[in-house]
Amino acid sequence: MFGFAETAKLSLNCVSGHLAVKSDFRVAKLKGAVTPSGFACRNPALSQLMILCFVFEGLGTAGNTTNIINAAVTPAFVQQFPGVNGLDISIARLDLTSKGVVPMHTHPAATEVLYVVDGHITAGFISSSNKPYVKSLKKGDVMVFPKGLLHFLNAGRVPSTAVVSFSDPDPGLQILDFALFGNELSSALVEATTFLDDAQVKKLKGLLGCTG
Repeated sequence: MFGFAETAKLSLNCVSGHLAVKSDFRVAKLKGAVTPSGFACRNPALSQLMILCFVFEGLGTAGNTTNIINAAVTPAFVQQFPGVNGLDISIARLDLTSKGVVPMHTHPAATEVLYVVDGHITAGFISSSNKPYVKSLKKGDVMVFPKGLLHFLNAGRVPSTAVVSFSDPDPGLQILDFALFGNELSSALVEATTFLDDAQVKKLKGLLGCTG
């Protein structure tokens, strides 16, 4: 049996009938296979586990907004920032031009918190009962988007910058427009399930580089 000191040091707890040891951190071993619980962990005793695993330097540079949505996201998720593995947190930078928009999308694995660094952003989410919650945000404002709910961002004539934080090191992403029209489903099937006509569906599929 462990004594009190050993128990406190190892932070032992029982999970699903198994004795588990909580470590201080679980730096991701990115070259390994991804498991249902995330990346495997690096051995903290190995020399390659350096301070740089816990530092991400990419948020100070604006992203490339030359694209269809006039926006850029610079992620510091577990793939770019291995130190957040297992810590239930990640962060990203968002840049929007005056025409920038982040279309309706969802993060299946995480709640999101947005902080407006500069500019103005109209942001909103749709509840599971289809009620919209929309607010025009200014510099210094913060908004939360509950896990899994569809939400959007729109700069609205002013270049804007924001920092977003997530409650998971790999929040996941599904953009509604791409889910509906950025695939190889036939136009007829998309029309039947969206109530849009053939011309509209083919226009949107073409815009997103898809056929069918």
